[in-house]
Amino acid sequence: MGGVYLESRLEFLRKSQNPDGGWGYFPAKGSWFEPTTYAMLALQGRRESEGDLDRAWRLLRSWQLADGSFRPSGQVADGTWVTAHAVTLASVRGVDDASVRRSVDWLLGDVGAEHDVLMRVASFFHWIPTKLDVSHEGWPWRQGNASWIEPTAHTLVALKKVSSHYRTAEVERRVREGEKLVLSRRCSDGGWNCGNPNVFNYDLPSYPETTGLALLGLEGRNEEELAGALAVARRFRAETKSSLAKAWLQIALRCHGQPLETPAEIPWASSDIMLGAVQALGHPEGNYRLFGAPGVQL
Repeated sequence: MGGVYLESRLEFLRKSQNPDGGWGYFPAKGSWFEPTTYAMLALQGRRESEGDLDRAWRLLRSWQLADGSFRPSGQVADGTWVTAHAVTLASVRGVDDASVRRSVDWLLGDVGAEHDVLMRVASFFHWIPTKLDVSHEGWPWRQGNASWIEPTAHTLVALKKVSSHYRTAEVERRVREGEKLVLSRRCSDGGWNCGNPNVFNYDLPSYPETTGLALLGLEGRNEEELAGALAVARRFRAETKSSLAKAWLQIALRCHGQPLETPAEIPWASSDIMLGAVQALGHPEGNYRLFGAPGVQL
């Protein structure tokens, strides 16, 4: 039955592909980089989908700008965090050319706005009403904004995939900095929320989905170091009512080698393309391993 559960999602993705090669967030809606990324990863390795994946890749590459960044859709002018997804997809597809290296360079030059000198001084002297550690370099949703957990996690996944063969020292430095930022923003309850763990001396709660993504960005770290966070993730997975959060938690826990029971078989009902793709990736027979860095045993 597990194969039926997975195949129902993959077939939904195949039928939902747009004529331009991409996927929208819902069927028959305009193509966007994010759902196209997850659909491509979910279908990767399926021989019957090779031509469809080639069409999708051509569309995404047409959204690259001269500076190496990628637009999140054909209707948006500026490059954003989805550049990390482009690097991840290139690695999965075995593409290593000048355009990919421009994207890596763009990611290496992108730093959260809170890391500037003024904010670091203000944090040191406790002039801002938060315990936020601004000493580490993370990534924003778009250039000029502050760092957040989700874009930092996705960029860590991307840079770990290229760390062994491209600008190794700088990539490794940014990976270490990004991991330190994620670890420094862990909430007092053991998980992560989208950004600050504390504001006005009030501890903020963590969220299931963000905890899963944070752990995905920390894949490859010592499991003993993350034992408490992994326990929180297992609890969140059992308790959350969010299907998307549950799927991200399953991907993260599997990438950290955590044993999980096969999900119960449920009928396919949602028309949410991104949800269907992430659920397929998190299935025990899905492509969750594609989020892992080369050389990491999963």
